Amino acid sequence: MSSEFVFAPVPRPVLPVLGTSALFPARRAYCIGRNFAAHAREMGHDPTREPPFFFNKSGDALQPVPYGRAAKHPYPSMTSNYHHEIEMVVALKSGGTDIPESEALDHVFGYAVGFDMTRRDLQDEAKNLRRPWDVSKSAEASGPVGPIHPVATVGHLSKGFIRCAVDGAVKQDGNLDQMIWSVAEQIVILSKYYRLEAGDVIFSGTPEGVGKVERGQRLTGSIEGLGEIVLDVA
Repeated sequence: MSSEFVFAPVPRPVLPVLGTSALFPARRAYCIGRNFAAHAREMGHDPTREPPFFFNKSGDALQPVPYGRAAKHPYPSMTSNYHHEIEMVVALKSGGTDIPESEALDHVFGYAVGFDMTRRDLQDEAKNLRRPWDVSKSAEASGPVGPIHPVATVGHLSKGFIRCAVDGAVKQDGNLDQMIWSVAEQIVILSKYYRLEAGDVIFSGTPEGVGKVERGQRLTGSIEGLGEIVLDVA
């Protein structure tokens, strides 16, 4: 007896690869929390005392942002305090479990500019009630990601500016070398908890200066070596 789907499967979200017609089929989205010391402090935590921790966005929360033009970014429901968090996104071409640090970067396909958009009021409420962060972090389109720059083109980025501007005014201005846990270390740690696979992406942390964004404002995220992405919040 042949099988059939009850309804047509929803396709995976796909991200563009810069300079090609190729598309990167995304699978899971992992995010590291408080990976820049100054951001950890602005959120009321001591980065010298905390081990790394991760949370997830659903894969369909990723919003592909085209190269060279602004994307309309929807302001989500159930919040009045929507925050920008600029991040470098790491796109994996392969994975596994218990990956050694010496091999971790071999699994990286490329890097992109992204945002971990957050319903901060819902996150604060969840923290106070000791509940999961899902509704604050996984709204539709809450993970805008620009074109992926292949490692073959840009190499592995460990330093360089990472910035977010709101209506042209710089709000976040850090450097990738300020990460507490490197990209390789993040892959190693994640692979102890999950089987990483091709298509997984990692949001690798945000510098200080996260803040509120309103409808009608323009967000510009830029990372040295990866260009910029532009979002018009609507």
